[in-house]
Amino acid sequence: MRVYRPADLPKGAPLVVVLHGCRQTAEGYAAGAGWLALADRFGFALLCPEQVAANNAYCCFNWFEPGDMARDRGEAASIRQMIEWMLADGRLDRTRVFVTGLSAGGAMTNVMLATYPEVFAVGAPIAGLAYGVASDAREALGAMFQGVHHSPQVWGDRVRAASSYRGPWPKVSVWHGDADSTVKPDNGEAVALQWANVHGLPAHPGNAETHGSVARSVWLDGRGVPVVERFVIHGLGHGTPLSTLGPDGCGEAGPFLLEAGVSSSLQIAKFWGVADLVRAAAAKPAGPQTQLPRQTSAEPPPKPEVVTPFPPRPWQTQPLKAGGTLKSVLMKALGLRR
Repeated sequence: MRVYRPADLPKGAPLVVVLHGCRQTAEGYAAGAGWLALADRFGFALLCPEQVAANNAYCCFNWFEPGDMARDRGEAASIRQMIEWMLADGRLDRTRVFVTGLSAGGAMTNVMLATYPEVFAVGAPIAGLAYGVASDAREALGAMFQGVHHSPQVWGDRVRAASSYRGPWPKVSVWHGDADSTVKPDNGEAVALQWANVHGLPAHPGNAETHGSVARSVWLDGRGVPVVERFVIHGLGHGTPLSTLGPDGCGEAGPFLLEAGVSSSLQIAKFWGVADLVRAAAAKPAGPQTQLPRQTSAEPPPKPEVVTPFPPRPWQTQPLKAGGTLKSVLMKALGLRR
């Protein structure tokens, strides 16, 4: 795993857990999605678990494996132990632990929210899948490319069956592009309906609005507080939405890190309540800025601390060969395409 603690991190700071997607690294995703910059800007610690090829040839989290998606088992338990390691010294706030991830990391985000709901205040899966949508690799691919349709009650029951916990439940912010051909956008709808049902809310959101290419639906609790929100980005493919320019710009576009004119990471931080915009504005130097200040050669970019990764399983898998899309590589590996 990778750990990043900004300089002068105050006692009682939040902890943000960031889960990368397939064929990404923990550090690369945390930097590219803008979480390293936001950690410095708003003052929170980062925990970035990193998958190893010995556990999955594509370095995907195994969100669909029964031995990895159950409470106190496999990768879900490993991530929970990493969180406890971060919280053990008492300097971070146990009531403000958040989790987000992309693709396989987005699906694993839902695994963590479902299996350890008492640990997290809020979660944010991006291009992910609902908890319990698949129990093996073939089902996972079917869900990714075709979607799986259940009633909100069935989706919610799968979360409720994952632990003995009965609330209060984590809030959830769901993100998906409507042009995603790797994880069908129907999956984002399923995630939102799953968590709305867990919160005891109807399938239809209380509020909906569209600004440009960004559509947002919101489910409100009895006090009028948003507890589930769903963002759909028109024209966006498979990846994390970024806005790299302007005073609030952060992150760096690249594979599965897509310029969209909206920073999902910043919006998620706002939804979580970790984005102290007043303090951040006061910390900025005077004068106009067009983007976040860049590090100079005299001031190297922050580097996450390297800590022990997941322990490898006793078996080995074949390394990923170069070439081909993630979809084609996965289908070939499962014998679904020659």
